[in-house]
Amino acid sequence: MAASLHAHGVKFSSHRFMNRLGFSNSVASRSRLFCEKIGDSSRKRAATMKLVKVGAKNRGGVQAVLKENVIGKQFVGGNAEGFTCVMKFGGSSVASAERMREIATLILSFPEERPVVVLSAIGKTTNKLLVAGEKAVSCGVSNASEIEQLGSVKELHLRTVEELGVDRSVVSALLEELEQLLKGIAMMKELTPRTKDYLVSFGECMSTRIFAAYLNKIGIRARQYDAFDVGFITTDDFTNADILEATYPAVAKRLHGDWVKDPAIPVVTGFLGKGRKSCAVTTLGRGGSDLTATTIGKALGLQEIQVWKDVDGVLTCDPTIYPGAEPVPYLTFDEAEELACFGAQVLHPQSMRPAREGDIPVRVKNSYNPQAPGTLITKTRDMSKAELTSIVVKHNVSMVDIVSTRMLGQVGFLAKVRKCFFNLNLFFHLLPSWLMLVVMLFALYISPSRCSQYSKVWAYLWTLSLLVKLVYL
Repeated sequence: MAASLHAHGVKFSSHRFMNRLGFSNSVASRSRLFCEKIGDSSRKRAATMKLVKVGAKNRGGVQAVLKENVIGKQFVGGNAEGFTCVMKFGGSSVASAERMREIATLILSFPEERPVVVLSAIGKTTNKLLVAGEKAVSCGVSNASEIEQLGSVKELHLRTVEELGVDRSVVSALLEELEQLLKGIAMMKELTPRTKDYLVSFGECMSTRIFAAYLNKIGIRARQYDAFDVGFITTDDFTNADILEATYPAVAKRLHGDWVKDPAIPVVTGFLGKGRKSCAVTTLGRGGSDLTATTIGKALGLQEIQVWKDVDGVLTCDPTIYPGAEPVPYLTFDEAEELACFGAQVLHPQSMRPAREGDIPVRVKNSYNPQAPGTLITKTRDMSKAELTSIVVKHNVSMVDIVSTRMLGQVGFLAKVRKCFFNLNLFFHLLPSWLMLVVMLFALYISPSRCSQYSKVWAYLWTLSLLVKLVYL
């Protein structure tokens, strides 16, 4: 395996690489290796060590039996070297109490790592919160507490803390605040983008508090962080904010400073930030937890960023379309960005940028199948034997053909056309134009159901004397 990586231009020490790539060695053997590093004094006390068992039996996760004082040395001993990697887990990876136990086991199975953990909301919580917000607009204040999705979110999180043996107070205050927010939306009869971001932030805020509390309960020092309080500074583009450069030194200062003072595993909310001007909670777009992870990796200059999903890495195609899809072992940052932008669901489209700038490898792994090698994304790879890497499909695409002779020799003509799309927040790709035919093609990634938004576009383009044709693909 290590030799294979060297052939693709990626250099790692073979011992460290084998530990990270999979779980070929047993957890017990690696625990023994870690004990040897602690020193003779630890071995002399082996007879008095208390064994801590984490995780459920044979449920697809990794079974770990770790010595309690090893855990203490790893995460509480004040190791001056600081953090080694980011481990990001998506919603399906932390969808229940059982899954959280298995994720804790997975993290502890890498005793040589000192990770920063990034979590998404539990399961489908984000979707439920958005639906609850939409219903609150028209349901009336007196009925806001009875919204089905609110009850579902409450039941899920209270059941999770109960099954994990964590105090209900970890989430009870947030659940009460969530209910009050929905009543406020019902009273105003309005759900603005700013309020929507605040609403969905409750998902990540609760999942990270639950997980950090559980780690502390089993004897692992952990500290919960809200990304909007730890230094994630963004634009004020609610629902799809961009991370600003000021984020990197702020995050590094906070996380490293806290580690030096009191070492503990940071458990950080993915997906969230704080608006630079408004100081309000913002979100990074759906799937933005990947971007949170890579941003932390760059800020701290870590050795690796691990993105744990519910698939065996980046696949050759959509497995729901073709069940024979296989993992792609190696990708470059350019390839990963292209796949994400054109429909691949595994990674956030912008998540590769911080990793590329920091030249930090990104490894995509399966939390349900940790033994799978996954996909390693690096700056370069051996392309001599590369063939077709992956096929992606993007649905609900509409194409606009714009024809005009006024384009020739006109300075700023194209900018005027682009402006009308930007003003409506319609994302598009500008395709090549043929000047002899004077044709401009726009691919608008919007659903045909939003066709009413085109009316403003047509009105503006008509003033430019353009011939417009709309085609749905």
